Amino acid sequence: MLHRESEVSGMLTAVLKALTRLVMVLALGAGSARAQAPEQWVEWGDRIHGGFGSLVALGIRIGLDASQRLGAQRRELIVDYTDGPNTPCACVVDGIAIAVSASLGQRTLRLAHARTEEGLLARVVFTHRSHGGSLSYEIPYEVLGLMQDINREEQAAGRFRAVMSIDPTRLFRFAGNAGRN
Repeated sequence: MLHRESEVSGMLTAVLKALTRLVMVLALGAGSARAQAPEQWVEWGDRIHGGFGSLVALGIRIGLDASQRLGAQRRELIVDYTDGPNTPCACVVDGIAIAVSASLGQRTLRLAHARTEEGLLARVVFTHRSHGGSLSYEIPYEVLGLMQDINREEQAAGRFRAVMSIDPTRLFRFAGNAGRN
Protein backbone atom coordinates (compact mmCIF):
# COMPACT_ATOMS: atom_id res chain seq x y z
CA MET A 1 0.00 0.00 0.00
CA LEU A 2 2.79 2.44 0.91
CA HIS A 3 4.56 1.64 -2.38
CA ARG A 4 1.33 2.37 -4.31
CA GLU A 5 0.91 5.74 -2.54
CA SER A 6 4.54 6.60 -3.32
CA GLU A 7 3.99 5.64 -6.98
CA VAL A 8 0.88 7.84 -7.23
CA SER A 9 2.68 10.69 -5.45
CA GLY A 10 5.58 10.45 -7.90
CA MET A 11 3.19 10.46 -10.86
CA LEU A 12 1.38 13.53 -9.53
CA THR A 13 4.70 15.33 -9.00
CA ALA A 14 5.68 14.65 -12.61
CA VAL A 15 2.32 15.90 -13.86
CA LEU A 16 2.64 19.05 -11.71
CA LYS A 17 6.04 19.78 -13.23
CA ALA A 18 4.69 19.30 -16.74
CA LEU A 19 1.72 21.53 -16.07
CA THR A 20 3.99 24.21 -14.63
CA ARG A 21 5.91 24.14 -17.92
CA LEU A 22 2.58 24.48 -19.78
CA VAL A 23 1.65 27.59 -17.80
CA MET A 24 5.08 29.06 -18.57
CA VAL A 25 4.72 28.35 -22.30
CA LEU A 26 1.29 29.98 -22.42
CA ALA A 27 2.43 32.92 -20.30
CA LEU A 28 5.41 33.54 -22.58
CA GLY A 29 3.14 34.15 -25.53
CA ALA A 30 2.78 30.78 -27.15
CA GLY A 31 -0.54 32.08 -28.41
CA SER A 32 -3.87 30.41 -28.62
CA ALA A 33 -4.13 26.82 -27.44
CA ARG A 34 -5.81 26.09 -30.77
CA ALA A 35 -2.65 25.28 -32.70
CA GLN A 36 -3.07 25.32 -36.45
CA ALA A 37 -0.43 22.80 -37.50
CA PRO A 38 0.66 19.40 -36.20
CA GLU A 39 4.16 20.80 -35.69
CA GLN A 40 2.77 23.39 -33.26
CA TRP A 41 1.04 20.69 -31.19
CA VAL A 42 4.24 18.64 -31.26
CA GLU A 43 6.28 21.61 -30.05
CA TRP A 44 3.88 22.28 -27.17
CA GLY A 45 3.67 18.60 -26.27
CA ASP A 46 7.45 18.29 -26.29
CA ARG A 47 7.86 21.34 -24.05
CA ILE A 48 5.18 20.31 -21.59
CA HIS A 49 5.55 16.55 -21.50
CA GLY A 50 9.23 16.24 -22.36
CA GLY A 51 8.55 14.35 -25.58
CA PHE A 52 5.70 13.82 -28.01
CA GLY A 53 4.14 10.40 -28.05
CA SER A 54 0.82 9.12 -29.30
CA LEU A 55 -0.78 9.31 -25.83
CA VAL A 56 -0.13 13.07 -25.72
CA ALA A 57 -1.70 13.29 -29.19
CA LEU A 58 -4.67 11.27 -27.92
CA GLY A 59 -5.11 13.73 -25.04
CA ILE A 60 -5.09 16.63 -27.50
CA ARG A 61 -7.68 14.88 -29.65
CA ILE A 62 -9.97 14.24 -26.70
CA GLY A 63 -9.55 17.78 -25.38
CA LEU A 64 -10.40 19.29 -28.76
CA ASP A 65 -13.38 16.96 -29.14
CA ALA A 66 -14.74 17.91 -25.71
CA SER A 67 -14.19 21.63 -26.40
CA GLN A 68 -16.16 21.39 -29.62
CA ARG A 69 -19.01 19.33 -28.18
CA LEU A 70 -19.33 21.60 -25.14
CA GLY A 71 -18.90 24.83 -27.12
CA ALA A 72 -15.92 25.85 -24.97
CA GLN A 73 -13.04 28.21 -25.58
CA ARG A 74 -9.66 28.07 -23.83
CA ARG A 75 -9.86 27.84 -20.04
CA GLU A 76 -13.64 27.26 -20.02
CA LEU A 77 -13.48 23.57 -19.10
CA ILE A 78 -12.84 21.89 -15.79
CA VAL A 79 -11.10 18.55 -16.29
CA ASP A 80 -11.36 15.62 -13.85
CA TYR A 81 -8.85 12.91 -14.82
CA THR A 82 -8.65 9.36 -13.45
CA ASP A 83 -6.13 6.72 -14.53
CA GLY A 84 -7.09 3.10 -15.06
CA PRO A 85 -5.75 0.46 -12.66
CA ASN A 86 -2.99 -0.64 -15.06
CA THR A 87 -2.21 2.67 -16.76
CA PRO A 88 1.58 3.00 -16.95
CA CYS A 89 1.61 6.82 -17.21
CA ALA A 90 -0.73 9.81 -17.29
CA CYS A 91 0.57 11.13 -20.63
CA VAL A 92 -2.99 11.63 -21.93
CA VAL A 93 -3.67 14.32 -19.32
CA ASP A 94 -0.75 16.43 -20.56
CA GLY A 95 -2.30 16.46 -24.04
CA ILE A 96 -5.68 17.37 -22.59
CA ALA A 97 -4.15 20.21 -20.56
CA ILE A 98 -2.50 21.58 -23.71
CA ALA A 99 -5.69 21.36 -25.79
CA VAL A 100 -8.05 23.04 -23.31
CA SER A 101 -5.57 25.16 -21.32
CA ALA A 102 -6.49 23.46 -18.05
CA SER A 103 -4.16 23.78 -15.08
CA LEU A 104 -3.88 22.81 -11.45
CA GLY A 105 -3.08 26.41 -10.58
CA GLN A 106 -6.32 27.67 -12.12
CA ARG A 107 -8.16 24.78 -10.46
CA THR A 108 -9.42 23.64 -13.84
CA LEU A 109 -7.53 20.34 -13.73
CA ARG A 110 -8.05 17.73 -11.04
CA LEU A 111 -6.24 14.42 -10.82
CA ALA A 112 -7.88 11.62 -8.88
CA HIS A 113 -5.85 9.45 -6.53
CA ALA A 114 -8.31 6.59 -7.02
CA ARG A 115 -8.24 4.43 -10.13
CA THR A 116 -11.03 3.48 -12.54
CA GLU A 117 -12.41 -0.02 -12.91
CA GLU A 118 -10.54 -2.66 -14.93
CA GLY A 119 -10.58 -2.30 -18.69
CA LEU A 120 -9.97 1.44 -18.86
CA LEU A 121 -6.81 3.38 -19.62
CA ALA A 122 -8.47 6.52 -18.23
CA ARG A 123 -11.72 8.34 -17.58
CA VAL A 124 -11.94 12.08 -18.14
CA VAL A 125 -14.88 14.27 -17.21
CA PHE A 126 -15.10 17.73 -18.80
CA THR A 127 -17.45 20.31 -17.29
CA HIS A 128 -18.13 23.69 -18.85
CA ARG A 129 -17.50 26.39 -16.25
CA SER A 130 -20.34 28.66 -17.42
CA HIS A 131 -23.27 26.48 -18.42
CA GLY A 132 -22.42 23.31 -16.48
CA GLY A 133 -22.72 20.93 -19.42
CA SER A 134 -20.47 17.91 -19.01
CA LEU A 135 -19.13 14.93 -20.91
CA SER A 136 -17.40 11.83 -19.61
CA TYR A 137 -14.82 10.18 -21.87
CA GLU A 138 -13.60 6.63 -21.34
CA ILE A 139 -10.47 5.35 -23.03
CA PRO A 140 -10.46 1.56 -23.28
CA TYR A 141 -7.24 -0.09 -22.12
CA GLU A 142 -6.83 -1.78 -25.53
CA VAL A 143 -6.06 1.64 -27.02
CA LEU A 144 -2.63 1.46 -25.34
CA GLY A 145 -1.48 -1.24 -27.79
CA LEU A 146 -2.56 0.87 -30.75
CA MET A 147 -0.72 3.90 -29.34
CA GLN A 148 2.43 1.82 -28.79
CA ASP A 149 2.29 0.67 -32.42
CA ILE A 150 2.03 4.29 -33.58
CA ASN A 151 5.02 5.25 -31.42
CA ARG A 152 7.11 2.47 -33.00
CA GLU A 153 6.12 3.36 -36.56
CA GLU A 154 5.97 7.17 -36.56
CA GLN A 155 7.93 10.21 -35.44
CA ALA A 156 6.37 13.14 -33.58
CA ALA A 157 4.28 14.90 -36.26
CA GLY A 158 3.42 11.54 -37.80
CA ARG A 159 2.15 10.37 -34.40
CA PHE A 160 -0.12 13.40 -34.19
CA ARG A 161 -1.48 12.83 -37.71
CA ALA A 162 -1.94 9.10 -37.10
CA VAL A 163 -3.96 9.61 -33.91
CA MET A 164 -6.07 12.34 -35.52
CA SER A 165 -6.90 10.05 -38.47
CA ILE A 166 -8.22 7.11 -36.40
CA ASP A 167 -11.98 6.67 -36.14
CA PRO A 168 -12.84 8.11 -32.70
CA THR A 169 -14.96 5.07 -31.82
CA ARG A 170 -11.71 3.08 -31.73
CA LEU A 171 -10.12 5.56 -29.29
CA PHE A 172 -12.79 6.59 -26.80
CA ARG A 173 -16.44 6.62 -25.91
CA PHE A 174 -18.30 9.47 -24.29
CA ALA A 175 -21.57 10.21 -22.58
CA GLY A 176 -23.14 13.19 -20.93
CA ASN A 177 -25.10 16.37 -21.32
CA ALA A 178 -23.27 18.85 -23.51
CA GLY A 179 -25.99 21.49 -23.10
CA ARG A 180 -26.94 23.75 -20.25
CA ASN A 181 -27.88 22.14 -16.99
